[in-house]
Amino acid sequence: MAKKEHVSETPATALLRSHQVAFTEHSYDYLAHGGALHSARALGLDPFTVVKTLVMQDQDARPLLVLMHGNRTVSTKNLARQIGAKSVEPCRPDVAQRHSGYLVGGTSPFGTRKAMPVYIEESILSLPRIAINGGRRGFLVGLEPLVCVRLLAAKPVHCALASLDAPPGALQDS
Repeated sequence: MAKKEHVSETPATALLRSHQVAFTEHSYDYLAHGGALHSARALGLDPFTVVKTLVMQDQDARPLLVLMHGNRTVSTKNLARQIGAKSVEPCRPDVAQRHSGYLVGGTSPFGTRKAMPVYIEESILSLPRIAINGGRRGFLVGLEPLVCVRLLAAKPVHCALASLDAPPGALQDS
């Protein structure tokens, strides 16, 4: 069930406000390991429009952020090829927290502790609005996806793999 109360300021919302970005706030009851699918269900949103923020690293342990549809997974092989890396893998939770400054499950691409390159699944950019973590567990912000390109210099990539709940042929691994 969605909560209605206002969530206090986070580094993410402070950054969005400082750049005069219009956004909506969406609180829900956080569930450990529930991920984007849980938040989408809790808020009555299409999981394709809920964007998860993944902290990953290349072969040299250089961190990067990947913005992916809530009901898709990242092809690390395709991502590595597109960004010119030998390999890419998810960071351990403690490492991800050290890089981002956010608890896992509350990671926002906005207002991170460390500046990192950001990559966004290109199909996200064709959506009219997305819901993305607002910097706290159980808290998403709704905004236009082009904000990610404008504020984060997010680079479009094709690295989505269809998940089990995606229609057959929705996205193919190339």
